[in-house]
Amino acid sequence: MSWGTDLWDQFENLDKHSQWGIDFLERYAKFVKERLEIEQTYAKQLRSLVKKYCPKRPKDDEPRFTSCLSFYSILNELNDYAGQREVVAEEMGHKVYGELMRYSQDLKAERKHHLQEGRKAQQYLDQCWKHMDNSKKKFERECKEAEKSQLIYERLDNDINATKSEVEKAKSQLYLRQHMAEESKNEYAAQLQNFNSEQWKHFNVAIPQIFKNLQDMDERRTVKLGEMYRSFAEVERRVIPIISKCLEGMVTAAKNVNERRDSGIVVESFKSGFEPPGDFPFEDFSQNIQRTGSDGTIGTPKTEGGKPDPKHAVGRTKNKLWLFGKKPKWSLKLAPTLEDLSHLPPEQRRKKLQQRIDELNKELQKEMDQRDALNKMKDVYEKNPQMGDPGSLQPKISETICNMEKLRSEIHKNESWLAEVEGKHGSRSERRSSADVNHHAPHGRESPEGSYTDDHSQEHRSPPQPDPHEFDDEFDDDDPLPAIGHCKALYSFDGSNEGTLVMKENEVLYVIEEDKGDGWTRVRKQGGEEGYVPTSYVEITLEKNSKGAVTYI
Repeated sequence: MSWGTDLWDQFENLDKHSQWGIDFLERYAKFVKERLEIEQTYAKQLRSLVKKYCPKRPKDDEPRFTSCLSFYSILNELNDYAGQREVVAEEMGHKVYGELMRYSQDLKAERKHHLQEGRKAQQYLDQCWKHMDNSKKKFERECKEAEKSQLIYERLDNDINATKSEVEKAKSQLYLRQHMAEESKNEYAAQLQNFNSEQWKHFNVAIPQIFKNLQDMDERRTVKLGEMYRSFAEVERRVIPIISKCLEGMVTAAKNVNERRDSGIVVESFKSGFEPPGDFPFEDFSQNIQRTGSDGTIGTPKTEGGKPDPKHAVGRTKNKLWLFGKKPKWSLKLAPTLEDLSHLPPEQRRKKLQQRIDELNKELQKEMDQRDALNKMKDVYEKNPQMGDPGSLQPKISETICNMEKLRSEIHKNESWLAEVEGKHGSRSERRSSADVNHHAPHGRESPEGSYTDDHSQEHRSPPQPDPHEFDDEFDDDDPLPAIGHCKALYSFDGSNEGTLVMKENEVLYVIEEDKGDGWTRVRKQGGEEGYVPTSYVEITLEKNSKGAVTYI
């Protein structure tokens, strides 16, 4: 079927139909726009939800339970899922909505062109019809005038009273009118022939071609809509594999939940390392009561002086057992964070110290790598002075070496604390058997670590610190003493006596032993040479984190 032949007289209806087709296409484009806005809003809300429930604490404080880790994995998968919804919205906007709007503009321009061509053809046919109609009316008018002139001539010709001149005048007028009527007839015939020709062309050539173009345009619009419907579905289909992976990731996260592992983490996190308390001794308060020899009550051994042993006072141990309730509030308020972590239970203290040592070793390795790199650069500068001044690197090298000494000192200090904890942990069974024999603990102490005590002033006192020179003999031969600070030479010193060290003015040295009151301080050069220098010759700065050290300048 063809619009040009079957609908040759339906120009106005085809005009309305083509406009409806474009309006419908734009309506579908509006639907796609609202659909992608829904996707964008959905993705945005999903991302906000994920952000709301993602942990905001540092990684060290995040729970390690499998249920929590699985939930965070699900949040990550949901975040990826939201990203795919954003991809859907973007693809719909670019490949469907944008394409529809561009095609709609092209259709409007093409429709306007075809309708203008149709109107021009109709206007030309109307002009031909007007020319033909005017020539027809003129021919009719001239014929009537000729008939009128003929009647006048015949009347005068038959009138005996008419003069010859009147008859001749009427005759010439008749000839003139007949000639004009003949010319009008010929013009009318020509205009009629032209109109019929143009009308045939109009309805058999021009209008069918214009309507055919409108039909092709409408069919292309229909095909385009079908393609856009398919593209709309393909956008969703392309993200289905990725969305399926996201859902599979959620299922995998759910399978990774392990109740046994979570229980083990609870033990690892809160295990104190303390032994359960021993049996309470029987405390006899009737020792001062006079008994007869026939008294059948069970006697208890008397302590010296006839007084009950204060070690057995129940009142003194009443606040020590927090087995099924919360600790007293004062125990929470009076728990300062000590540098050696002695405020923690043994097991937790051991873990924290080991973690701190690992971090310090990493920092030490970084400083060592930096020192090696600076030394290599210094060697290059010494071999190629044009590349740089080797002396400019010395302050940075000195600073790096100083940092290394500080880190080594910190590692040594934490390792000694760790050894102390592990030593106590290893002897726990011995203490337990000893406690069974003695049947009671010393006054005011529940455990050897000093965490549970009746005396508030002793509640959080750190263990006694070892003498800083206790291990000097042990490390003299193997490792150098750790630096406890640094000093700057105010004056030059020749170091002529045995055990002294030569130093130059403004030279920076490491302090490894403080002045013991004799006016000498033990120091070490960057090259490793050690010796004593006058304390008054140097400006000393001790590190704050060294045991018993005080910073002064």
